[in-house]
Amino acid sequence: MAAVKSTLTEAARKTTGEALQGALVDLIDLSLVAKQAHWNLTGRNFKVVHEHLDEVVDLARQGADDVAERAVAIGVNPDGRARTVADRTALPQLEAGYLADDKVVAAVTDTLAQIIGRFRERIAATDEPDPVTQDLLIGLTAGLEKQHWMFQAQT
Repeated sequence: MAAVKSTLTEAARKTTGEALQGALVDLIDLSLVAKQAHWNLTGRNFKVVHEHLDEVVDLARQGADDVAERAVAIGVNPDGRARTVADRTALPQLEAGYLADDKVVAAVTDTLAQIIGRFRERIAATDEPDPVTQDLLIGLTAGLEKQHWMFQAQT
């Protein structure tokens, strides 16, 4: 079996791999939370919020792919299995059933703020061990912050 060898030191690979795995779990669950809200949304602002949620899903899914591929590139196996995400997610989960648009906007705003906080911690953690991963995380954080701003402006 072939294995990808990292150009990073073992310590740098470990720190960076942990940051990437945490980001992967956050992004996969964000895509699931946003899609759940998208499907069950109701309210006066349905169309705008419904379409906006798909932007979040697209950002999260593309980000998850970029993060997972970066992990493999440094010799770390990403784990995006459903059980792993369910066991490790720190995201608050939405209620089942129909969801009022104002509650969805508030929940997504809060969820994005939490993820951004963790991404900023990962940016700090990867500063020394792997600036390439740090750059990826910075770019993803910029996208998350843009979505946070747009959802927050709807409250």
